[in-house]
Amino acid sequence: MKKYDTIPNMEIEKNTVIISIQSTEGDPTHNEVCKEAFIKSAFQGGAKGFRLAGEADVRLAKKLYPDIPVIAITKPKHIPQNYKELVYITPTADDALSLIEAGADIIAFDGTKRHDYSKILDTIKSRRKIAMADISTYEEGVLAHKTGCDLVSTTLSGYTTYSKQSDEPDFELVERLAKEGVKVIAEGKIWEKSQVKEAFLKGAHAVVIGSAVTRPWLITERFVKYE
Repeated sequence: MKKYDTIPNMEIEKNTVIISIQSTEGDPTHNEVCKEAFIKSAFQGGAKGFRLAGEADVRLAKKLYPDIPVIAITKPKHIPQNYKELVYITPTADDALSLIEAGADIIAFDGTKRHDYSKILDTIKSRRKIAMADISTYEEGVLAHKTGCDLVSTTLSGYTTYSKQSDEPDFELVERLAKEGVKVIAEGKIWEKSQVKEAFLKGAHAVVIGSAVTRPWLITERFVKYE
């Protein structure tokens, strides 16, 4: 198993909240004005990092707040209906390199068993950046950790055909990985303050929140459909 040097880049602080600011074509917030407003709002609210998609958003965030860690991914303009069968989060080493060149501190990529991400990991580590594997199961998380990934995120739990399907955060996965010494990031389906607290109690190093902050139409639906 390949050994990598210690990474000197910005670390994600323990017990902190990261805000995921992403959109796709057709979303009402899919423009630079909205992205900048969300980034500034997240910073003002106390976020200790951003998770962003694409080179342009990475450059924008680093221009605004150069000292705030940016987790970056690439993804398609439109997410297909069969997304649970596809590798679409930073799927290639070239994708990872484009994000590094844009200024990202941490590169997140699909760390599931559906493909070989060794070239992606080598690209990230050879440029002394932080590698974060987005996984869907305990076995995938442990393997990513052993392979040399610095961070493991529960992002894809419920978003592969074979992982646990639930509308709730996968705290069981967070806890199991944390007990194995994995630096785990809790991400996915977190909407309440109590869930953030629960994630930290289960051993999460940090928590990523996305839709509950940056997708106003989904927030509105929760109130409209109150029953």
